[in-house]
Amino acid sequence: WVNLGTKGRSMETGSVSRFITVISGRYFCTDEAAVIEVLARRTIAQRQRIKEAYKLTVGKDLADDLQGELTGNIEKVVLGLLMIAPKYDAYELRTAIKGSGTEEAALIDILASRTNAEIRAITEVYMKEHGKSLEDDVEADTSGMFQRVLVSLLTAGRDESNTVNEAQAVQDAKDIYEAGEACWGTDEVKFLTVLCVRNRNHLLRVFEEYQKISGRDIEDSIKREMSGSLEDVFLAIVKCLRNKPAFFAERLYKSMKGLGTTDSILIRIMVARAEIDMLDIKTEFSKAYGKTLHSFINGDASGDYRKILLELCGE
Repeated sequence: WVNLGTKGRSMETGSVSRFITVISGRYFCTDEAAVIEVLARRTIAQRQRIKEAYKLTVGKDLADDLQGELTGNIEKVVLGLLMIAPKYDAYELRTAIKGSGTEEAALIDILASRTNAEIRAITEVYMKEHGKSLEDDVEADTSGMFQRVLVSLLTAGRDESNTVNEAQAVQDAKDIYEAGEACWGTDEVKFLTVLCVRNRNHLLRVFEEYQKISGRDIEDSIKREMSGSLEDVFLAIVKCLRNKPAFFAERLYKSMKGLGTTDSILIRIMVARAEIDMLDIKTEFSKAYGKTLHSFINGDASGDYRKILLELCGE
């Protein structure tokens, strides 16, 4: 467990047994603290074992029982915590595209930041859970170049080697410069070909060369040349390649700053990244905004929702 050290991480028989008793018994509605204490202080693997123990002991599905007892944002956090990572991502993607409208932010946050192996696992779970292809659903719900970028990411075909081809890096920088800043209009396909295919080390060199050629940072050029969801997805790709924890720190900050909170983004990142890079996200958050992530959550959320997010955040 990355972000909280050893605090509360062991699978004490007594606490888990009490948890099962509390959930299955009549006092559950007044003891959400037990849910937070046990589920937010365990790893994904441990929570899967708790689910198995619950079904064995009670004969019912833990997620179903919790869904019947909890409401609002704490319910969304708890149900997310009970899913393994690819299932949670698949669930979030399905939620983003089903029904009327599309939550483009979810598509971008997930698909721009996951590895090839993670994307393949997500697409497999999605097919198993929903009986249809994630790519087909994305194509049916999006359009234009934004759709093409998402489909490219869904192929999970990015080069993941560490090789940098210096001559190719210079050419790639020239290609995207000539496709954007150097011409009238923008050839977005050139950006897709470079940003969705090349490996991270190679692209970091491309960004350096691009700065030399154009006199601008690649992010500034994307902002100048594109707009809307296409701009957002290309910026997310660049930011994740440069510093993934900093990308998520920025997303968390924007979800909480100003009036109101974009809870869908806040919950998704806190649940999905808790065991991956939360320590690094917290460091980047403090560095960028001069305040701790813990203090932001503490001032932005309330009640049991705040308590469970703070547990995931750690000290």
